[in-house]
Amino acid sequence: MLLAINWADVGVQAAQLLTSLSILIILHEFGHFITARWFKCRVEKFYLFFDPWFSLFKKKVGETEYGIGWLPLGGYVKISGMIDESMDKDAMKLPAQPWEFRSKPAWQRLIIMIGGVTVNVLVAFIIYAMILFVWGEDPIPMNTVKNGVWITDSLMYEAGLRNGDKIVSISDKPVEYFDDVNKKILTAKEMIVTRNGVEKKIVFQTDLVGKLVESKRRRRLVEMRVSPLVGAFDKKDTSYASRSGLKKGDRIIAVDSVAVSYFDEMIPLVAKKKNGTVQFTVNRNGDTMNIVSKVNADGKTGLGLADIEDYAAAGDFKINHRSYSFFEAFPAGVKKTFSKLGDYIEQFKLILRPETGAYKGVGGFKSMGSVFPPVWNWENFWSITAFFSIVLAFMNLLPIPALDGGHVLFTLIEMITGRKPNEKFLEYAQIVGMVFLLGLMLYANGNDWFGWNK
Repeated sequence: MLLAINWADVGVQAAQLLTSLSILIILHEFGHFITARWFKCRVEKFYLFFDPWFSLFKKKVGETEYGIGWLPLGGYVKISGMIDESMDKDAMKLPAQPWEFRSKPAWQRLIIMIGGVTVNVLVAFIIYAMILFVWGEDPIPMNTVKNGVWITDSLMYEAGLRNGDKIVSISDKPVEYFDDVNKKILTAKEMIVTRNGVEKKIVFQTDLVGKLVESKRRRRLVEMRVSPLVGAFDKKDTSYASRSGLKKGDRIIAVDSVAVSYFDEMIPLVAKKKNGTVQFTVNRNGDTMNIVSKVNADGKTGLGLADIEDYAAAGDFKINHRSYSFFEAFPAGVKKTFSKLGDYIEQFKLILRPETGAYKGVGGFKSMGSVFPPVWNWENFWSITAFFSIVLAFMNLLPIPALDGGHVLFTLIEMITGRKPNEKFLEYAQIVGMVFLLGLMLYANGNDWFGWNK
């Protein structure tokens, strides 16, 4: 069955992705550019995106041609005397010149190679610091989550988790904030919860991530269990719940005379009335009233969740808002960067373990775009951009030829052994690395494509 696609939402997500990657690519390549110029290397080209056969824009300033290519798969700086993606073999046959990369000592070449990664890490530091300075943060302490968890994915039910369970620890470590629960579950083997005052161990299957990928589910595995408050309405003008007379802020106390204490308890009661009607008993400003609403063929009335602040006001949990001064924000930004890096490395390890099935979830541009919300929100945009900057830094340091990490590896070997790798070997290694990366890119975007059309 083909899914309807909201192209306006897709357009907003695509614009955010293109803007985010363009910023990060330019800054990454600037890291190579500025260090190359620092050591008096000639930089022949500085390009956003690749330009095989032609470019969309180019202008030469001094020794360097600045331009924008038409193939949005990255960017590059072409440094004289360096074996890179340009594969300029003819230039490498000529005698080395003082302004060329290959004529510089190994330690200088190493700094040039890690210049892009260094800038990406610094960018993440700065973005996270400015996010904390401007917006602060609103973590929810786990010990304030009064009602336990709400299972929003059947895989958690199959693992043994139940609505109302209170999380004690994940992988033998206490969880300080609920915000961290879902990402920790993905890499966890077990969880300890309390149910009716009794501790229970929940064991997760090794292929949990693989099953999530196969089912095309992107929602969070668990949420906080919340009160039955009336919140948003799906497409308000056509929502049965909205047209019935329900209002934002109403507290539902019963569905067809069956008492409910939590939002999740309403869902199965309403779902039983497909194509029928359901009676909500609500409390509005201290008054009790009955409101009848139609139910659609999917067993829904169009009633959505309330805002997180409304649930906090209802006493379901506490939001621990923290503001940061300009100078407090920078060490906090550093801490957040390394925390995000650690989380990403843990998830990356899953991909390297075939038994987890996580490799099935490797995605390309569609997956990256879907991370952005369908409306432009600056806090979300910069937060995602900072995370992408961390990912770009980590991936570029992998010891794969054609990536910065491959060049770094060969340079370190040279510094340890005192012998420079043969230039013909470096050429072949560059080709192998480029073929590998192209294959990986085709695989990742293939996952996206087939996932989109299933």
